[in-house]
Amino acid sequence: MKRGARFLASAAALLLAGSTGFAADIIGEPAVNYCRTVGTSDLVLTDNMVELKDRVVKLMDDSIAVADSPEWINSSRPAFVWASEAKVACGKAYGYLKTNYKDEDYLNKCECFHDRMVEYMH
Repeated sequence: MKRGARFLASAAALLLAGSTGFAADIIGEPAVNYCRTVGTSDLVLTDNMVELKDRVVKLMDDSIAVADSPEWINSSRPAFVWASEAKVACGKAYGYLKTNYKDEDYLNKCECFHDRMVEYMH
């Protein structure tokens, strides 16, 4: 019985200690920012809705082309992964834009993931 109580106490201590650290970080250092844009992306700052839709569609089309390309699907570089993420984020951002709503989270993700995709292509 004492052994079970010690195990529960140890598990509870680990949970409490882990809640003050970084999520899913084994080493104990802060997670890497995947985007150079830590805050607001250029897309979010665009006020012209027609221009914004055009830019999002271009990023989405670029991402779809990479995600569908055997060159990148079979590559050891993670461009395909970021293209897949970008096409989803840009698609969702565009869906919101069709109702004239600027979803900042998806706009930021769209630009970020597209930038990462391009970064791994070069």
